[in-house]
Amino acid sequence: MSLKEEVVKVIDNVKDAVSEATHKATAQGEQAKRDIAGDTMSPTEQIGSVLNQAKNTVQGEVDAAKQDARNNT
Repeated sequence: MSLKEEVVKVIDNVKDAVSEATHKATAQGEQAKRDIAGDTMSPTEQIGSVLNQAKNTVQGEVDAAKQDARNNT
């Protein structure tokens, strides 16, 4: 692998790592929001929060998988 390809790989890995961390932090924030607000949230708000948490968890895992695939090739 050339130096240019290595640099591009490192840059892509950093971008994915930052994106993964952002998504995971957002997912944890949704959980914390439900833990704190609890019963004061309407069922609709709770469902929206759960779905947002799930979406961000999946997006974070996709970013991690992209890094793994890139590093294993």
